[in-house]
Amino acid sequence: MFRDNKNNKNFRPDAYVILFCVLVLVAILTYIIPAGSFERQTNELGITTIVPDSYKFVERQPTDFFDIFLAIQEGFIRASDMIFLVLIIGGTFTVIEKTGAIDALILKTIQKTKNREWLLFAAIISMLSILGGMGIISISVIAFIPIGISLAKAMNLDALVGVAVMYLGAYSGFAIGFMDPIRTGLAQQIAELPIYSGLAYRFVIFMMIVIVTLLYIIWYANRIKKDPKKSILAENRFPKLDVQMQKSITLEFNLRHLFVLTPLIFGIGIYIYGALRWDWSTNELAAMFILIALLTAIFDKMGANAFVQTFIDGCKNIFYGAAIIGLARGIVIVMENGMIIDTIVQGIYATIQSFSNVTGAIAMFIVHGLFNFVVSSGTAHASIMMPIMTPLADLMNIPRQVAVQAYTMGDGFTNVINPLSGTLMAILAISGIPLTKWFKFAVPLVLIWFAIGMIFMAMAVWINWGPM
Repeated sequence: MFRDNKNNKNFRPDAYVILFCVLVLVAILTYIIPAGSFERQTNELGITTIVPDSYKFVERQPTDFFDIFLAIQEGFIRASDMIFLVLIIGGTFTVIEKTGAIDALILKTIQKTKNREWLLFAAIISMLSILGGMGIISISVIAFIPIGISLAKAMNLDALVGVAVMYLGAYSGFAIGFMDPIRTGLAQQIAELPIYSGLAYRFVIFMMIVIVTLLYIIWYANRIKKDPKKSILAENRFPKLDVQMQKSITLEFNLRHLFVLTPLIFGIGIYIYGALRWDWSTNELAAMFILIALLTAIFDKMGANAFVQTFIDGCKNIFYGAAIIGLARGIVIVMENGMIIDTIVQGIYATIQSFSNVTGAIAMFIVHGLFNFVVSSGTAHASIMMPIMTPLADLMNIPRQVAVQAYTMGDGFTNVINPLSGTLMAILAISGIPLTKWFKFAVPLVLIWFAIGMIFMAMAVWINWGPM
């Protein structure tokens, strides 16, 4: 098996392979990097912060061979609440998808805006971005790519427009994660912030990114409309002419679909109220999603056995991503046990302490964007980087909410141009768009996203963006 992989020129290491290599590397670093620690204090809100200028060296605690494997198990134990939350959310969303309500809603929108091209783009992108921002649609956007290409072909545009409307529509929201309980929620948990806190400001960022994305796609589509030769794909505007719609456009959005979506809408609303009023956290959110799944199945008149099977299938489908959290947490445990996290934080701080807190926040944002090319899993990214960035934010007088948003945007923005992203590569395979052509189309937009992100990072520091 391993011999075959070595002979495969297209072999790309799995995320688990990369993370295990990082785990071993970090264990080795516990023999090289000096051990040290900061003094810590707990404020009236129960948040633990480090005391500036309190770093001191301590006795080295290197990781031995067997401790590497113990750290993996301990990582799963410590991250169990978030792992179970991800599994439960995966099961819940699969139950919702099984009802056909989300697909019907999207297709209904396409029907209602037929022959009104820019209104159609606005409606689809708005809907997909909200679903992406809530963490409902990410990888599953792949299923809508053939629909987007078919629409673009009917409008005499090109495959890039069709892919962009669906993929960038969803990921413009996913990158911000204004109500994403997995990526944003995990980062906030590590930063000791309430889940869904900072929603108002995060939603403003979301709106700006979505509007810019829509305008960029319309600008490019207008160029092709005026002169088809200006298509980035040149003469071959639809590399795969056999792309067909995989979902029937006759699927009607009806009152039943609206009815089965009500538990999701009200459930999330109730949780947000509970988080703000009663300090609800991960466990309450998991319980709420179980209730949402159960009510959805009841409203859809789904049989008990069918509900259980669908829910378990959803858990299976997302287990790969959920388990990554445990392995990534194991890396952090090795750093904690080896007492090198604070040394790393002190080293970074010593390098950038001359930066202002605004410049430091922007630097965090860029670092997260670059780190995504090394570890493309969002949950693994958060698990590894947030334990480092959180105390660094404290040292640089950067609000922790800013540190969380630096992660979500840095990770999210580069997702759409990351060759290590399985979602991106699958979409390009389906559409037949060469990676170089996609770069030519998407990189300018990503740079615009980063420019907007930097502005919002600076503003967030200036207003001292707090937990709420």
